[in-house]
Amino acid sequence: MMGHMDAAELIRSVPTDLFLGGEWVAAENGATFGVHDPATGDELTRVADAAPGDALRALDAAVAAGPEWAATPPRERAELLRTVWQKITDRADDFALLMTLEMGKALPESRSEVTYGAEFLRWFSEEAVRIAGRYTPAPAGTGRVLVTKQPVGPCLAITPWNFPLAMGTRKIGPALAAGCTIIVKPASETPLTIQLLAQLFDEAGLPKGVLSVLPSSHAGEVTGPLLEDPRLRKLTFTGSTEVGRMLAEKAGRSLLRTSLELGGNAPFVVFEDADLDAAVEGAVAAKLRNGGEACTAANRFHVHNSVRDAFVAKLTERMASYKLGPGTDPDATLGPLVNENQKKTVIELVQDAVSAGASVRLGGEPADGPGWFYPATVLDDVPKQARILQEEVFGPVAAVTGFDTEEEALAAANDTRYGLAAYIFTRDLDRALRVSHALETGIVGVNRGVVSDVAAPFGGIKDSGLGREGGTEGIEEFLETKYIALQ
Repeated sequence: MMGHMDAAELIRSVPTDLFLGGEWVAAENGATFGVHDPATGDELTRVADAAPGDALRALDAAVAAGPEWAATPPRERAELLRTVWQKITDRADDFALLMTLEMGKALPESRSEVTYGAEFLRWFSEEAVRIAGRYTPAPAGTGRVLVTKQPVGPCLAITPWNFPLAMGTRKIGPALAAGCTIIVKPASETPLTIQLLAQLFDEAGLPKGVLSVLPSSHAGEVTGPLLEDPRLRKLTFTGSTEVGRMLAEKAGRSLLRTSLELGGNAPFVVFEDADLDAAVEGAVAAKLRNGGEACTAANRFHVHNSVRDAFVAKLTERMASYKLGPGTDPDATLGPLVNENQKKTVIELVQDAVSAGASVRLGGEPADGPGWFYPATVLDDVPKQARILQEEVFGPVAAVTGFDTEEEALAAANDTRYGLAAYIFTRDLDRALRVSHALETGIVGVNRGVVSDVAAPFGGIKDSGLGREGGTEGIEEFLETKYIALQ
């Protein structure tokens, strides 16, 4: 186990080349790009900038390594994943600091993500040995039906910047458990965490070519040739709905197996019988987890008018206790947004809501000085036409609106093209189940503000994507079903 490193030492220790076919190599054209600290805007380091040729070399390696990895006993694949889980756990402080440096989130948030992200490797190490089929007589008595599962083949994973570790392990874990090889293109804002993860897989003895990592500042150019190559058999992407649509179109031409985890616009519904203190705690967790930069983040707060004033007062008081500062500051509980564009988006959505008539109860103005900071913000009386009720804010802004009836609440909650997560607070079990069934989302949190669990299927409907990650369902996305007709 390595000791705790300081920031400069940690950054120096992270590989900055491409991890390609089991080797660390420079990009074919020698290009690099900068990774920045969102708290200051300063460059932390430079990493290799993969080109299309590098991507095709990674696919060559994945194809070559595929048959042997697929034939590796499930228990061996499981033990390797378990080993890397242990390595991440042993270096939890290094991973947490690295994520805070490149993504900005406060250290307590990063520590939580290390636990959550590592857990996908432990979970899928356990799923690797449970890949099952079936053997049944044909109903007509004409033979037997044998059903078996096989790895889909080489996969491409494209991961976002908001959870730099977990979004990687949630894809790498089931792919390797299923016996697939995988190429990862991490977000250009946060490639370092996956680079360090690749180093640990290498140390654990992962065969060459099973995993390649290709940081790049021009994702489309690098992933385009892979999506057109018939040897690639699977695409798994987490990111915006707009990019997801474009990738799905390209993947459709090759009829690639596709998993897309896209944007969200989660409603948070507080009924008149809710435990208000619990609802406020849940609201803070659902809103400010990851500084609001989560696709499951509560975006719109629909609160029964009879309790709305009390809820807003309590929520404002709780959110006011969050201290804005660099994620590495031990007192900071809310770090900066990831980049200048993200900050501009949040500013625009808040200004639009206020000009439409929303009342600012807390925050509402960007912080001065360096870095991409925006304070915890509460908006009340947000009118229907405000963009913030339709667009994902991806920042620490709670937009509150009232309702009078359950039907009205449901109609408002479902009035979005997204369908990832929803949250409801009520003490009435009948209502909880009735509303959960009627909500058009893939995930519903009942009386809780954090829903992510490695043992549960994560994913959305409508514009929030296709497929599920995690749970017993997560490995199915990386398996083909084969039917063998026996006499």
